Amino acid sequence: MNKEFRVGLGHDTHRLVEGRPLILAGVRIEHELGLLGHSDADIVLHCVADALLGAIGRGDIGEHFPDTDPACKDLDSSRLLADVVALVESLGWSLVNADIIVHAQLPKLLPYKAAMKLRLAQLLHVQEDRINLKAKTGEKVGPVGRREAMQAEAVVLLERPVRD
Repeated sequence: MNKEFRVGLGHDTHRLVEGRPLILAGVRIEHELGLLGHSDADIVLHCVADALLGAIGRGDIGEHFPDTDPACKDLDSSRLLADVVALVESLGWSLVNADIIVHAQLPKLLPYKAAMKLRLAQLLHVQEDRINLKAKTGEKVGPVGRREAMQAEAVVLLERPVRD
């Protein structure tokens, strides 16, 4: 059976502030700062959703979940990603793999990576071995290095059978 493939790229950045929880890949991370946003500001789930939307040619999460929509206020990004995955799957696409980088000076994410990877696999309906998650510091340079912001990037590969 012949298959077609699509690649998508996603990116997200949010400022770090006091008084907000830090949620990455749907996992609550113990830290004194959290990410500021209209939703829960989960940069990992946002960039994965954007990568998926890019691969199917359907814009970005700002078009589907605008920050001007009161229904999106404090939205759990797991729900946002679930809606995007449902759209992707309704078009016959399935995830081959996702490669994700989180840029954060602090906290160290190694203790959380297994839980984050598991949650991503659950949300994306794939086995964990199809998800790769990397954490990089800002080397104390720029907004990430100064602990002003966090960023995440994702690349996804989708496949579906070729339609006759």
